[in-house]
Amino acid sequence: MLEVDGSFGEGGGQIIRTAIALAAITGKEVEITNIRANRPNPGLSAQHLNAVKAVERLSGGHTEGLELRSTRLKFSPGPTKRGGFEGEIDIGTAGSITLLLQSYIPVALFSRNETKVRITGGTDVKWSPPIDFYTHLFIKALREMGCEIYLKTEQRGYYPKGGGLVEICVTPVHHLTGFVLPACEAGTESIVKGVSHSCGLSAHVAERQARAAEKVLHDNGYSTAIKIEIEAKNGAKWRTGSGITLWCGYKSGSALGERGKRAEFVGEEAARKILKELKSASTVDVYLADQLVPYLALSNDKSEIIVRKMTKHLETNLYITQKFLNGRFEVEKKDVTTEKETGFVIRSSGV
Repeated sequence: MLEVDGSFGEGGGQIIRTAIALAAITGKEVEITNIRANRPNPGLSAQHLNAVKAVERLSGGHTEGLELRSTRLKFSPGPTKRGGFEGEIDIGTAGSITLLLQSYIPVALFSRNETKVRITGGTDVKWSPPIDFYTHLFIKALREMGCEIYLKTEQRGYYPKGGGLVEICVTPVHHLTGFVLPACEAGTESIVKGVSHSCGLSAHVAERQARAAEKVLHDNGYSTAIKIEIEAKNGAKWRTGSGITLWCGYKSGSALGERGKRAEFVGEEAARKILKELKSASTVDVYLADQLVPYLALSNDKSEIIVRKMTKHLETNLYITQKFLNGRFEVEKKDVTTEKETGFVIRSSGV
């Protein structure tokens, strides 16, 4: 049985999500202690419980200590990677759908049967990847590695009410290819695409977010193609919120609206975030890098990504993945930005 210190690195829910997923895939028992020990509210939240329960259903596993505020859990994988789960998962209020998918997708890919599920919760909430990041970057990268994944956002959900609905279908992967994007190809795209969205608000909110982002990007030499997505104010009074996600290649920037924050500030914030990535010689952004780590180690081929800095989330996923898969990464420092950041090349030899 592997023992994992839940306070390592990022010290939050990512340790749980990655460890439980890899335990189900590798068949190794894992005990996680000190769960979220340094957080204001230590222990498991409802969101973490739902992620573990989803993996239990897919793998036939069993978990000890699976209760709210628990600071320790032990996960024992099932005897077979059965998959084939079809149904619905309700995270509750605005619990992040994309964070649950961090555990769900890898286990589904390495299961015996196709899985399909509808998930209710938050699609665009703080401290988690927006659903458009998953659709246009993360899923795109996995398809490049040979995965068949269908993801559809039926409606968005924001903090605090949630109510977002996403449908996902995952086909088991028979050969997970490596992910290699040469640095010379990473900066060849010059059109920044995006989605500016709002729900239950005046139509001009999403439009102002998009126009503000476009101005910043145009001033820096980039063309744009930003779609406006508006859900009628009268049709969604209890699902109120806005946001914008921008992407170019495998780099992104996003921001969420909030009470008292001008729509222009939201658009400008997202544009500044993606510009920081686009101006570096990285091949993937800091958000995609940590999400890809488990897949790089599980692939059948060699992989290589370049990232502009080592984040706590990236450090955490490297630590957890190497623990389960016996150190399959080579990390090399590399100057990729003019700012005071140390970039890294991350290579994996694969299985």
